[in-house]
Amino acid sequence: MGLKEYASKRKFGETPEPEPTPRRGEKRLVFVVHKHAARALHYDLRLEMEGVLKSWAVPKGPSLDPSLKRLAVMVEDHPFDYKDFEGVIPEGNYGAGSVIIWDRGFYRPPSAAGDDSEKQLLAGLRKGDLKFVLEGEKLRGEFALVKTGKDGKSWLLLKKKDRYATREDILGENRSVHSGRTLEEVFEAGPGTAAGQKKIEQIRLREAMESAEMKDAPLQPMPHGIQPMLATMAKVPFDHPDWLFEVKWDGYRAIAELRDGDVSLYSRNQTPLEKKFFPVVDSLRKLEFDAVLDGEIVVVDAQGRPDFQMLQNYQESGSGHLLYYVFDLLYFEGHDLTGLPLLRRKELLKRILPSSPRIRFSDHVWKDGVLFFTVAREKGLEGIIAKHSRSTYQMGGRSRQWLKVKRQPSQEGVIAGFTEPRGGRRSFGALVLGVFEGDELVYIGHAGGGFSGKDLKEIRERLDPLIRKECPFREEPKTNTPATWVKPELVCEVALSGWTQDGIMRHPVFLRLREDKAAGEVVREVKP
Repeated sequence: MGLKEYASKRKFGETPEPEPTPRRGEKRLVFVVHKHAARALHYDLRLEMEGVLKSWAVPKGPSLDPSLKRLAVMVEDHPFDYKDFEGVIPEGNYGAGSVIIWDRGFYRPPSAAGDDSEKQLLAGLRKGDLKFVLEGEKLRGEFALVKTGKDGKSWLLLKKKDRYATREDILGENRSVHSGRTLEEVFEAGPGTAAGQKKIEQIRLREAMESAEMKDAPLQPMPHGIQPMLATMAKVPFDHPDWLFEVKWDGYRAIAELRDGDVSLYSRNQTPLEKKFFPVVDSLRKLEFDAVLDGEIVVVDAQGRPDFQMLQNYQESGSGHLLYYVFDLLYFEGHDLTGLPLLRRKELLKRILPSSPRIRFSDHVWKDGVLFFTVAREKGLEGIIAKHSRSTYQMGGRSRQWLKVKRQPSQEGVIAGFTEPRGGRRSFGALVLGVFEGDELVYIGHAGGGFSGKDLKEIRERLDPLIRKECPFREEPKTNTPATWVKPELVCEVALSGWTQDGIMRHPVFLRLREDKAAGEVVREVKP
């Protein structure tokens, strides 16, 4: 084939790739495998013959598994000095992108060595059945390139059964054998362009697809209408080497389904959130992959603290900074990840999530839960979430492998009714609250403090259409003033100091309505 085609595709004043030069005399034949992030991530297998490097692009990369056949497309010959090339081919040039020396070493025919080696290899090349033994740092043992079709370019790369054969995925070793760097690190050290961040994101996405996490995740259709995994209340923070700790964001739990540029964003009670938080949806549409994300929508103030009141009023006021903190990845590019350990899901999520003014990765700390809780409390945050690093994702389940520790004890309650106001108060006196124990709504007390005048008016307006004659509890509780019963649909959150032995809240104080919570999932957070 020669080097004429190689030279015609390159501008040597602009690209750092080597110009065609005569091969330096050496006794042993060399091979190199380049990993190349061009328009598509691929591997280039190059074998020295006739003073040049015969080259094949291998889209899915080489394998040590004899059961796998990998497509290898023969491309133009490269000069011998290309074996040492590693760097960035600038934009506007053929093959623009970063290149690393993924593997290199010597090679030979299976049954001969010495002066006859190259003749045997050339005969196999012309025949379309090239057998060879690699002696590299990652690839070792016998391989074969077998020509398919009539175009002369399509081949199959096969691993022969020998002592080096294995089902383990060698592609997980993603660093250069020359510099120890990854494709991303090589690109970051290169000349840089305006599209640099985009290129880095593409590299991360492509490498994520060939990671060990993806190999262990089964292929499945994308799920819809996911009920998120829930955490159990814990009374105190703790330290543990197997647990990781995240900020408990004071916002709306939200699942995002990303498919072909379309986005579904909904709360844990399946309420659509696309219109209410359209700036988040616009940012999610720019993500160039299919996925299901789990996170929290928050509005933060000027100091970066989440403010639930600002979140509730965001659609009308637009004040504060709207963010979607993503802490879990349930599905990615055709693969169900829920069975993978949490730490592996988060590592994959961090790798693929691009830098965005609206979308953030919710990071974590290891083992130091007590200190992390202290810092969160000092910063005025709601609390922390503790998660076992090996926990799988249990849709709709409340697990003890996820625990929440709040700065202030609180409880969600289903509004079952309201009492008559006393004194100068209007609208109502207190909210009568319950939780579900199985299918039964159980009374847990009534909250009459913490309401603003605006709260009293708005809540009463929400309750009036729900008024009913029948008490929703099996036994009608005693209240300080006559009660009006309502259909148990609305959910609120109250602060409390504890519980009585009878399971009644001590000193409950209204905090807010929880429109993102379904009444049927409200249970007692901590047993009295």
